[in-house]
Amino acid sequence: MQVRRSSPGVAAPLLLLWLLALTVQTTAGQNDGPSFPDAVEHFKYGSVGTEARVGLPYWIWRVLPIVFADKLPNRPGKGYERIGFMFDGAPHGRPIGTSYEPGRVALVGLNCATCHVGSIRNAPGEPRRIVSGMPANQMDLQSYARFLSACANDPRFNASTIIEAIKKENPDFGFFEKFLYRFFAIPRARDGILERDKTNSWFDARPPQGPGRVDTFNPYKAMLRLDLANDRTVGTVDLPSLWNQRVRQGMWLHWDGNNNSVEERNKSAAIGAGATPDSLKLDSMKRIEDWILDLAPPAYPKEKIDAALTQKGAAIYKAECASCHDVGAEKVGQVTPAAEVSTDRERLDSFTPELAKSMNTIGEGKPWRFSHFRKTDGYANMPLDGIWLRAPYLHNGSVPNLRALLNPPDQRPTEFFRAYDVYDWTNVGFVSSGAEAEREGVKFSTKERGNSNAGHAYGTALDAASKAALLEYLKTK
Repeated sequence: MQVRRSSPGVAAPLLLLWLLALTVQTTAGQNDGPSFPDAVEHFKYGSVGTEARVGLPYWIWRVLPIVFADKLPNRPGKGYERIGFMFDGAPHGRPIGTSYEPGRVALVGLNCATCHVGSIRNAPGEPRRIVSGMPANQMDLQSYARFLSACANDPRFNASTIIEAIKKENPDFGFFEKFLYRFFAIPRARDGILERDKTNSWFDARPPQGPGRVDTFNPYKAMLRLDLANDRTVGTVDLPSLWNQRVRQGMWLHWDGNNNSVEERNKSAAIGAGATPDSLKLDSMKRIEDWILDLAPPAYPKEKIDAALTQKGAAIYKAECASCHDVGAEKVGQVTPAAEVSTDRERLDSFTPELAKSMNTIGEGKPWRFSHFRKTDGYANMPLDGIWLRAPYLHNGSVPNLRALLNPPDQRPTEFFRAYDVYDWTNVGFVSSGAEAEREGVKFSTKERGNSNAGHAYGTALDAASKAALLEYLKTK
């Protein structure tokens, strides 16, 4: 039997083209990679393993806010800043909270800093101070997902338009890179975004999450194939801080106290951000875990604290707050029943017994398999370290500042603006009303499902002088 051979005049060049395409390394430039020698830089820009599942090819990611500027939210800044990403002048030019994985097609993903680096300004027009470990008060993760979906659903998301935009940004974008992007990277990126858009269809049945907040566990229900069609619970909560994790070891974590392992909590957060049990970079995460064990929050400016009033407030704090919120106290890290704390139940009800059981199957066959998840009946009492930078307050971020939190629920604001990072030194929180907050911020309504500002009435019966003293003491936590 004679074997028919392909013409070498056709096959050889095609094979060569294919091999060269596979060896192309599309890079973002120097001084970039999946890890960094400095722990702070690694936290801001290192990879935890999200790129393969939810990452985007670098140059596509780079030009999307240029090609699709009309799809970005109407917020201050340029490009990805309008979603809430922040830049700090790093030489690679990526925003904080993005990771970079080199390869045949370099990918951009998200990391821990996406949710845990925030900003503060002393006054309008002053420079931003970027604070690691602080809740990402400006970041709108849902808006990022919706932006990508809007891009992928637009007919402009095609090889010719994207490659032309890339060439303007990178004149050295070569022939083989164009080949790889045209026939592989761009079609696959579009298909991947559209597939995730279907997975995120549960967004449409719930109020917008808005900046500084995320629904942590409804994405897990989608991933674990639980029944979201008949589940309308709203799991949206404020992003937490990451300070002083050593003292939190053994405490019940997450807003509802559903897990008491810091390490397991960290892995579940990385998987929630887009990693898989197989793609998790455990060594990279260990560096971050070790660093945040003793990461301290910034202190409230000493010159803005009334020392004499603070002394009066300390005794009031001990009587009203310490048993639930001081490290070593009886109730800290424990769960207060929802019937007692009386805050919005949606997040508590969203984490079901079925989900707790399913969460404990993640990582099967691995030494770190999840085993600590449980269903609770309330919300966890957390230490108050850096409380001044954790506004807005309550688990759903429904109270703009500490002064408002000390008022009865019916006297708290029903609407205010989030994501404006100028600090309100009078009320201890961020400026949440007025023309500037309205122009730069995003409106929050406590009338939406999951956004109630009810409950946590502790301290609300104090007289005005006692509240002022307590507020002054809370600045020192």
